[in-house]
Amino acid sequence: MATITAPAVFCMLKANGISKRYWTRKGWVTALDNVSLCLPETGRVALLGPSGSGKSTLGKILSLLLRPDSGTVVLDGAPVLRWRTKTPPALRRQVQLVWQSPRLAVDPRMRIKQIILEPMAVQNLVPVKRAERATVLGRWTERVGLTDELLDRYPHEISEGQLQRACLARALIVQPRYLICDELSSMLDVSTQASLLAAIRSEQDRRKMGVLLITHDRILAMHWCDSIATLSLSRILI
Repeated sequence: MATITAPAVFCMLKANGISKRYWTRKGWVTALDNVSLCLPETGRVALLGPSGSGKSTLGKILSLLLRPDSGTVVLDGAPVLRWRTKTPPALRRQVQLVWQSPRLAVDPRMRIKQIILEPMAVQNLVPVKRAERATVLGRWTERVGLTDELLDRYPHEISEGQLQRACLARALIVQPRYLICDELSSMLDVSTQASLLAAIRSEQDRRKMGVLLITHDRILAMHWCDSIATLSLSRILI
């Protein structure tokens, strides 16, 4: 078992000895085998690996969306005991996930402003007054580079890059302490990718937030992240 840790920073989100298997037509498939990973509270860690190596599975587990078969996830010193909708709301806010495909991550029947406010709505945090809602929306759309005229549109009426900006705003709006980006920019052009990464870095500068960047792009990982972990054959290789 190997552990990746950024130097001289106390780690706050940890995966300890995580294993996960899935049942397929060909039998049981091991996605993760005794994997440990540590995300510093203010650092940026890259998780590299080929397709099928278990990167997304680990991202879902760290996001409290998928229960591991064995091992533990520790958040701020306490082991996570409940998953998905059973996770306490205050805990669920602490870790947010930005999915690789924004169109698969949103409800196509919702307007963009509803998508962005969705995490707050689930936890009854949306301001009652319209003016206050507009202020909140304006703050976060500006930070991710999304223009106000797009807020009343539906997902199919905007571009992939614009929708991913909305998904990033949705993840940041509850001000998580940990942000997990699963191939955040793999489907986007270079300028949009740079803009989204700049928005994340700017948010890190405002407050403490650890970022796990799941990516295939080693050059991006080397230039943007503090530490790199590589998943191969369901195991972490430093």
